[in-house]
Formats: sequence, structure tokens, C-alpha cells
Amino acid sequence: MNLFEYWLGIALWLAGAGHFCILFASFQVPSRLGWKEDLAQLTPFNRKLMWVYGGTTLLTIIAFGVLTLFLHDEFLARNKAAVSLAVFIAVFWTLRILVDFLYFEHSDWPKGVAFVVGHILLTALFAALALTYWMVLVWSFFK
Repeated sequence: MNLFEYWLGIALWLAGAGHFCILFASFQVPSRLGWKEDLAQLTPFNRKLMWVYGGTTLLTIIAFGVLTLFLHDEFLARNKAAVSLAVFIAVFWTLRILVDFLYFEHSDWPKGVAFVVGHILLTALFAALALTYWMVLVWSFFK
């Protein structure tokens, strides 16, 4: 095992765990952002649709974490299916970062130090996740 593979292995363990850190933040979103009041203004169908979107995103993040932990060795072994999954996860987190920078505006975000710090930490985590999975793709080219 070379030094890059060693550090990539550690990064993958941390990435798997990192997805569960995102869940901790996600569980706070409805109450901290006042979803009960905001969603009450929507029609029943649109309200249910928003919960479905949130739920599927939540399940996707759980799957990313679980699959990363279970397929850790396959990522390092450059298994084609695992590398393909890594590319999908890398694209997912890269798009999330791009949406943050290109679509959301600073004024869209809630005010307060806790929200600013949380936003910075989450964005840093998203970037670390994206970089880790892009590195799996790069690693797959070196045999």
C-alpha cells in the first residue's frame, strides 16, 4: 500500500462518517428554519411533495454513508462499480456546492452566528466529500 492509497483509505472512512454528520444537521433543519409555519402555507400536495423531496435526499445521504463504509475496500481496489458510485457521489456534492454559490444568495440564508458557522462547516464538509470521491476516480487511473 502506497502513501496515497493509505490516506485515501482514511479519507473514505471519514467520508462515510461525514455523511452521518450531515444527517445530524439535517434533523435540525425543520425546526430551526420554521418549516411548520412555511409549509403550512402550501397546498397539501405541495407540502407532501416537499416532504418527499426531503425524505429522498435524506435516504440518499444515508445510502452514500452506508455504501462508502461497506464498499471501502472496493473503492481502493478500483472496482468499476465502486468507482462509478464514487463519481456519482462526487457529482452530487459538487452540484450541491455549485447550487450554494451560483443559485442561493447570501440574503437567502438565515441570520445569526450559528447559521453562518453552520453554513461554513457544511460547505467545507461538502467540499471534502466531493474531493474525496473525485480522488477515487483519479486513483482508478493509476494501476
